[in-house]
Amino acid sequence: MSLDSVTQSVDEAVSGFFEPIAKWLGEVVFYTVPVGGTDLPLIVAWLVVAGLVFTGWFGLVQLRKFKLAVDVVRGKYDEKGSTGEVNHFQALTAAVSGTVGLGNIAGVAVAVSIGGPGATFWMILCGLLGMATKFVEVTLGVKYREVHPDGTVSGGPMHYLPKGLAERFGKNGKTLGKVLAVLASFLILFFGLFGGNLFQVNQSYAQLVSVTGGEDGALGSSAGALFFGILIAALVGIVLLGGIRSIANVTSRLVPAMAGIYVVACLIVILANITAVPDAVASIVEGAFNPEGVAGGVLGALIIGFKRAAFSNEAGLGSAPIAHSAVKTKHPASEGLVALLEPFIDTVVVCTMTALTIVIANPASWGEARTGEDIGGVTITSDAFETVLPWFPYILTVAVLLFAVSTVLTWGYYGLKSWTYLFGRSRASEVTYKVVYTVFAVAGSLLTLQTLIDMADAFLFTLAVINIIGLYLLAPVVKRELRTFLEFVRARKADPSAGNGDDDQEPVKTTV
Repeated sequence: MSLDSVTQSVDEAVSGFFEPIAKWLGEVVFYTVPVGGTDLPLIVAWLVVAGLVFTGWFGLVQLRKFKLAVDVVRGKYDEKGSTGEVNHFQALTAAVSGTVGLGNIAGVAVAVSIGGPGATFWMILCGLLGMATKFVEVTLGVKYREVHPDGTVSGGPMHYLPKGLAERFGKNGKTLGKVLAVLASFLILFFGLFGGNLFQVNQSYAQLVSVTGGEDGALGSSAGALFFGILIAALVGIVLLGGIRSIANVTSRLVPAMAGIYVVACLIVILANITAVPDAVASIVEGAFNPEGVAGGVLGALIIGFKRAAFSNEAGLGSAPIAHSAVKTKHPASEGLVALLEPFIDTVVVCTMTALTIVIANPASWGEARTGEDIGGVTITSDAFETVLPWFPYILTVAVLLFAVSTVLTWGYYGLKSWTYLFGRSRASEVTYKVVYTVFAVAGSLLTLQTLIDMADAFLFTLAVINIIGLYLLAPVVKRELRTFLEFVRARKADPSAGNGDDDQEPVKTTV
């Protein structure tokens, strides 16, 4: 029996067993209600409302403190003797690598095909709102992180939900928090294996095959798929062994590289069509409020834009605080401010550049997709670049591979923290997880397992329900932490040496 027939049999068997479960779960989690002629997924509304609430609660913190966030990333307010494993920049790039991925390339193309250019406007607005949510969850992630005896750090909803709720509401809060923490850990682990690992490897392999001769090319065979999977698994396994420091060292180089390659390519297309820029911007603004050919009109464009942004930047899902919690700092809100830059980079910059490039280049495939033709998002984006850069599919392949590898690495770390919360931090436990995770990377090039990927998406957004309830209950804690950090900033400005010693503040607590 050939490897192709084996993998096909596995795909069919898994799909046959899990398809009814995945379908039911998807209908529940992504339940929609008709609004103005289109369907609104309630989970998207849940995420957007959270962004609105936290934006108001913290007084437009994403705009008022944007410059301060940049200064913190630059190290202006670093303190000697701070607990943690990585600096602010490394923590940011590690988290960004988990959100910037194929969705920024393919998902945006689908959004502007279904929702028209106006979807871009609402996508940007949702990204701006998500900055406030990210600030809240990451501040809590650092506030309630656990520092282990060996100096490593664990954080995320599995830590701040039980600790924070116990601190605020006593015994009942602690019990509820522990239940939510176990659920959060399981949901993150499941998505990490299938959505953050298998899917990324699968899609990057598909793009690589498409530019190397297709199924008849050098990598089109099952042997080529196996080779690619083993290569990615080996790279991921080596980096994972080094923990967050190793991951951060890689992502701090990969993220700027992949973002740079992609944004420069976008700028080349935009500059080559510079005379079309005013009309493109006008079509985005006009399409947001007076769209043509979009189901549901303005609401249709709004919902599609919000949906793409919410799915892309993961604000409110509780995943990013895991990476940010490893930062070296004595003030949790300092990393919360750094984290608000994440949706800005992911959605306001990268997603918007993709949308603008497509609208300006106006490739034939985009026009066909807008009339209802079933055309893949990567194809539309690639065609947009090809109008100016005929050789761009090869560059896009490099970008996709960088996106995929960095995402696999970051979700490998997220999954590890969830695994160790559930099964303990013993060496045997960690090695078992890393072996399982690398095996999934190999499987990603051979299997599609679309049904399980659909389940993983549903699980990840189920986490948003759990996580945001916790964020609402713990928001007063975040407000206190922000006030404390701003007082420190004022003191540092008055006296640059203030708060720069080893003993000016107690280390982060590891217990409730």
